[in-house]
Amino acid sequence: MTTGVRRRMGVEERRQQLIGVALELFGHRSPDEVSIDEIAAAAGISRPLVYHYFPGKQSLYEAALRRAADELAARFVEKQEGPLGARLLRVMGRFFDFVDEHGPGFSALMRGGPAVTAGGSYPTGAATTTNAMIDEVRHAAYEQIMAHLDVGDPSPRLRLVVRSWVSLAETTALLWLDGREIPRAELEVQLVHDFVALVAVPAAYDDSMATVLMRILADEPADGPFAELVGRLMAPAPQAVRVPEQRDA
Repeated sequence: MTTGVRRRMGVEERRQQLIGVALELFGHRSPDEVSIDEIAAAAGISRPLVYHYFPGKQSLYEAALRRAADELAARFVEKQEGPLGARLLRVMGRFFDFVDEHGPGFSALMRGGPAVTAGGSYPTGAATTTNAMIDEVRHAAYEQIMAHLDVGDPSPRLRLVVRSWVSLAETTALLWLDGREIPRAELEVQLVHDFVALVAVPAAYDDSMATVLMRILADEPADGPFAELVGRLMAPAPQAVRVPEQRDA
């Protein structure tokens, strides 16, 4: 009869295991609902051993947010091949995959809400740390989109458009999580449409933005998301339904 032997984990391996367990738990429930005892049980170790690797729940929570931020930033990485509309649609698919899988964790990260102490106050530096992670995710997303646009010296208007779109994607995802009232697939396409719309408005005032818009649309196939938006906008408006006039009796 063979007796199973539990392999002893190294320090870093155990830390990464605890971060993974914490991310899974924090990703489905708010941090104040998750206890150290629960984390220990899920990891198959004792409560004191958790404290051996992390001084407290706050430090473990921040480590979990760090991994979540890195994973979220990675969702914006896309090969610079093919039409931009299709690329952005794939990015939005991966972005919403993360939001869907880690709803509470995503909300905690993007709303900058660190776990509170037993006394009900924020630990010193916790909010600053979380906000720094959020800024890193936003900057990573911004850099990825700018790389896809391939503009050597982006104008202030273009930088504003890209940052506005990243913020819009974030806000849309947070609002979607509150009730999921709009089908996710529709929101993914809508956000891609929003991008080209955000480029189109300043294109009416700025020649460099008009050039960017023309480049984007020139590479768009007839069945691409940008072309779909143009088709919808150019389609004749549906005729209003005539309501019969009521005559006095």
